[in-house]
Amino acid sequence: MKLLVLLGLVTFSECIVKIPLTRVQIMRKTRSEKNMLNSFLEEYAYRLYQTSSPGSNITTHPLRNIRNMIYMGNITIGTPPQKFWVLFDTGSSNLWVPSMFCTSPFCSSHTLFRHLESSTYQPTNKNFSINYVSGRMKGVVARDTVRIGDLVSTDQAFGLSMEIFRNQEVPFDGVLGLGYPKFSFSGVTPIFDNLKNQGAISEPVFAFYLSKGKPEGSVVMFGGVDTSYYQGTLNWVPLIKAGRWCVHMNSISMNRRLIACNGGCEAIVDTGTSVILGPRRLVNNLLSLIGAKPRGSEHYVSCSAVNNLPSIIFTINGINYPVPAQAYAVKGSHGDCFITFKQIPVDTPRETWILGDVFLRLYFSVFDRGNDRIGLAQAV
Repeated sequence: MKLLVLLGLVTFSECIVKIPLTRVQIMRKTRSEKNMLNSFLEEYAYRLYQTSSPGSNITTHPLRNIRNMIYMGNITIGTPPQKFWVLFDTGSSNLWVPSMFCTSPFCSSHTLFRHLESSTYQPTNKNFSINYVSGRMKGVVARDTVRIGDLVSTDQAFGLSMEIFRNQEVPFDGVLGLGYPKFSFSGVTPIFDNLKNQGAISEPVFAFYLSKGKPEGSVVMFGGVDTSYYQGTLNWVPLIKAGRWCVHMNSISMNRRLIACNGGCEAIVDTGTSVILGPRRLVNNLLSLIGAKPRGSEHYVSCSAVNNLPSIIFTINGINYPVPAQAYAVKGSHGDCFITFKQIPVDTPRETWILGDVFLRLYFSVFDRGNDRIGLAQAV
């Protein structure tokens, strides 16, 4: 089973990171794995529903956990509603789904938006295109009503993909970006901003709880924070610069030894990345320190050695966030455990790390647009 590093195009400049498409592992190399995934999707489809906390203005929307590598939820677009599975991604700012006119192989196995069946659909004269490490996509911008559970965004601009060329299969139909408007294509207002502007949410806040191993239980919540999903207190970290989900990280250490981020570095908190990504030299050093051996594009250790491996400590705003070996070493298909630290496949102007789902499964995350900060707490 191979671990996908990054699907999107990443642009680094003062912590500007444009990752329009999710970066996840899809473990579908064999026919049996494809059948297993299809069975999983059918089995758990009926269990997912939207809930709100009684007496509160928080909307909690369930996410489906696929083998700890993808967390996706359903939304609807149009009138009457057409359902799509999307990845809720803090690393991008736009919503897009495939168009009925898409003829790419990707679209043949995914739900397509049929604009002629929606009475609220409105075309625009805008086009968009996105280049990826693993492919490219282009299409047109349209407007329609979008629903996330009980939340309704009217006249929402979104992308209709006409051509999608990718090297990996993914089970989600599209991506719902939760980044800031400055990284939105064609000047489109992101859905979170639309919800806020239209009064659909009471507070400009959203949060993620990602389950560990269980296919159910993961949620994204809008308009507030449900404290039952974490323990202790939320530690708030200011953004390095308003407009990017990027914070200052003090250091990365192991066995009380500094191994990276000497003097501080940048950390992007990204729900669309399945692993933890860092600079090539520093990641290679980390892999060497834990004794990981290369096999193809991955690095492995014996699963029997995992309990003896040290935790990796990420220190952010003076608070230590340990990631134990049981979280970063994942059992593979050949009995060994692969390490979920990967190299960022492009050079960066300064040391930058991307804290993906490996980190976020351990720490409940709150994205506060009103105060330009991120809150982290021990997940329950």
